[in-house]
Amino acid sequence: MFNLLKKINYKPEPFEFYSADLLWTDEHTVQKMLSYHLNDAIEASSRGSTFIDKSVDWICSYFKVSNETQIADFGCGPGLYSQRLSAKGANVTGIDFSKNSLEYAKKQALENNLSINYVYANYLDYELTDKYDLICLIFCDYCALSPAQRAILLKKFRSMLKPNGKVLLDVHSLNMFTILEEKASYEFNYLDNFWSADDYYCFINNFKYEDQKVGLDKYTIIERDTIKVVYNWLQYFNPTALEKEFIEAGFTNMKLFKNVAGEDYDESHTEFAIVAE
Repeated sequence: MFNLLKKINYKPEPFEFYSADLLWTDEHTVQKMLSYHLNDAIEASSRGSTFIDKSVDWICSYFKVSNETQIADFGCGPGLYSQRLSAKGANVTGIDFSKNSLEYAKKQALENNLSINYVYANYLDYELTDKYDLICLIFCDYCALSPAQRAILLKKFRSMLKPNGKVLLDVHSLNMFTILEEKASYEFNYLDNFWSADDYYCFINNFKYEDQKVGLDKYTIIERDTIKVVYNWLQYFNPTALEKEFIEAGFTNMKLFKNVAGEDYDESHTEFAIVAE
């Protein structure tokens, strides 16, 4: 028991382990994730519909979206942005690692007579052959990636953009990082059986890495016969650090906003968005 508790409370090096496969391919968990996506009262997987509507209106206006605009929606989930952008006339490709979310998205597109190209893939590995006017990565997905993964992704984005094409993504700011606390707890059937349909004990370790400005929520899920560990990494940024990553990847003409709805940048906010060319 002592050795098990020691393992549960082990603090790994930043991005030492990666568990996206477990999070996005487990049949039970992906159903829960989809329900969170579609619940307007919960902003655990996506923002509410009012904000998304506002965001899409701004995107269409700011980027002058027309029926000739090619948009790639990375991490599209159940298509909350893809559907709206397609309804505005854009030609949309949505890429996601959750087959369950994409099946829902495809069904919604069919019911609403929308022509959207949905691709089931890990976007870190997948190579799209088309060129795009705009690439979106929304809901701070960029923060979940390691520095090496982010470099790969930005290089991929640059190769996929048309001349003068742009990237839009959002991140957590250092204001959010300052309020993080290291702590440990456990709960029976944590989050209303989010991790399994069967009974389990979930040990939650919240770790903070001051030098790297990284946070980790480590979940150790102990069922009767199995133990699984999920690592939810988050990188936190200030504008200088984020812009440096884009510059190193060959991007220019960067502009900051408070969010992906185009509000004026606010240095006191817990997140911010960037547009880079």
